[in-house]
This record gives sequence, C-alpha cells and structure tokens, in this order.
Amino acid sequence: MKENADQSAYLLLEDGTLFKGRAAGKIGTTAGEICFNTGMTGYQEIFTDPSYFGQLMVMTNVHIGNYGVTQRERESGSIKIAGLICRNYNVHYSRKRADESIQDYFEAESLVGICDIDTRALVRHIRSKGAMNAIISSEISDLDALRAKLAEVPQMAGLELASQVSTTEGYDFGDEQAPLRLAVMDYGVKNNILNCFAERGCYIRVFPAKTPFETVKQWNPDGYFLSNGPGDPASMSYAVDFAKAVIAEDAPLFGICLGHQLLALSVDIPTYKMHHGHRGLNHPVKNLLSGRSEITSQNHGFGVDAQAIAKNTDRVEVTHVNLNDDTVEGIRVKGKKAFSVQYHPEASPGPHDARYLFDEFVTLMRGQAAN
Repeated sequence: MKENADQSAYLLLEDGTLFKGRAAGKIGTTAGEICFNTGMTGYQEIFTDPSYFGQLMVMTNVHIGNYGVTQRERESGSIKIAGLICRNYNVHYSRKRADESIQDYFEAESLVGICDIDTRALVRHIRSKGAMNAIISSEISDLDALRAKLAEVPQMAGLELASQVSTTEGYDFGDEQAPLRLAVMDYGVKNNILNCFAERGCYIRVFPAKTPFETVKQWNPDGYFLSNGPGDPASMSYAVDFAKAVIAEDAPLFGICLGHQLLALSVDIPTYKMHHGHRGLNHPVKNLLSGRSEITSQNHGFGVDAQAIAKNTDRVEVTHVNLNDDTVEGIRVKGKKAFSVQYHPEASPGPHDARYLFDEFVTLMRGQAAN
C-alpha cells in the first residue's frame, strides 16, 4: 500500500474550470462525464455500479476510504466509474471486516482519482452549469495538452454503453428448483437486484444485452426484467424492440432505472438528458397509487418526458413522482403487466422503502405461471 501524498493532480472541466488537488489511486489520466453522488455511505457499491460506466464520480461525503473495501459489497465484478473525485482520501481504514484499503483496490483495478478538492464548490458549479465532460490527470500538468485530450471525449447524449458492461455470455443465478423463472436482460445489472429476485423464489437466467426476444422466450420465463445500466436509452433500439415484444406477449415486465426509460420508449414516450441528474440515497418519491411516500436510492442522468405521458394517458399511467422536482419516477402500461421505476428499490446502498416493488412483480409472475 502506498500513498501519492506528494503527487499533484488536476481536474479540468469542459467549461474551462480548473481544480488542483492530490493524486489518488493509480497515477494516470482519465476522462468522462462528471457527476456527483450525495450518499453518506456505500462508496464501494457506487464505484462498482455499472450504471456509472464512463463517468467521473464526485463523492460529496467528505471521507472516502475510511472503512476500506470488501468483496461482499461489490455490485459487479469490477470498478465501473471512470475516475474518483473526493475531499478526504483515507488510505488507512478501521473496519475489521474490510479486505483491503481503497488505495490497494484502486491500484489493482487501475483507477485514477483526485483528492483534496473543494467538492462543495465543485458540486455547486455542476448544479448551476449542468453535467459536462471533464478530465483528471496526475501525470499531465500542461493545460493545453489536457484540453486537447478532453476535446476527444464523446458526450454522454447519444452514447450506447449498455452492451459494453453487459455479460458476454448468459448465466444462471439462484436455486434451479425455485418456482418461478425470470429472464433478466443485462444492461448493467447490479448484483443486489439479482439477490432481491432470488430471495423471492426466482430462478434467474441473465442474458446479454442484445439477445433477441425469441431466443429469450425459448427459455420459457414467467417474467422479464429490464435492468439498470449506463448511457443514453434513446440509442438502444435493440432494447426498445425487446420491450415492445414482451408487451405484445402480455407477459410480466419490470424495469428499473435504464429499464424504466426503455419501457417508456417502447410505448412512444421519449426520454431526455437531464441538467445534472439524480444520484444519492435520500430522494423522496410519492407512490400515486397508494398515496405513500418513500425515500429512495437514485442514479440517473436521463429522464422520461412527463408532457408526452400527459398526451398518452390512454396507454400509460404515471405511478410515482419525485417530490423534489416532479419528474416521472414510475409508470405502468395500461391493460398490460408492465411497469417500471426510475429509482433503485434494491437500494444497495440506500433505504429499503421500495422493496415492495419486487413483491408486486413476483405476484404478477405467479399469476403468469399459474396460467
């Protein structure tokens, strides 16, 4: 384990804003869309969430690394963020159950980061100016060279990234003797989503992102799940076509985050790039069907067009809304067994207020299996 205490690092934003800090993780250069997460804990789950693929993550909690890392808290097989930006980078940790330090972890997975940044000022800037590309470097100090590299980074809008984080081969998860069979379309699925289904009696087969519907259907599932994942949903015509095919079959269909956006697109509701997105563990959402509110874990930079839904109420119903900004947090397709939410009911990390959604979907699947 080593620290980069004397190694300077630079963070340059697309609009020219520059921050100087100290190197964290591997010495190198990395770039992507900059975003921030307001969660007070769960940094390792955030680092390994495939939905963050291609993004530089600003952690607003001041201490990162203070409880180390452990294999048990990974949401995928590897780190998915493109780089880390934080205030206090704590190489030394106190938790006995930890397997290693954050520095050893980052070096093993070649992650570049920067610390000793005024993250409060940075987040206020992003909230004001909006999401944008940025570059971190602990090896290049020439600003012209950094600007040139940053200019080569593609914008998130229009990027198809899900197939890059999806499994390349299908695999099974859970008890083969379980009463229900669930087909999971892997656009960047989190481990704890699979756990939540398996705990409710589902035997799961995880399919690569671009698997055709007819191939998945041959497995004879009782339901279909559209997972979370990175990138612009409007660039995923293959996934939109898959959702349309499931709806045409009138089979149970559930989507989370990116899966929510794909379900909307499949019923002609467009999506849009948000100003700076929702990322954190304490977003208030109201369930319009029950009248109850829940605190949710969220991670998304695209949203579903509420005005388009208002013009298509004969087919689509809004079921959940965000109490901070009234954005659409859940929909269902009328007359079908298809629904979705924008947030993460598995909440890893985060509160468990919304795990009832897994129960509701499993109930739909039981009805399908009985027919």
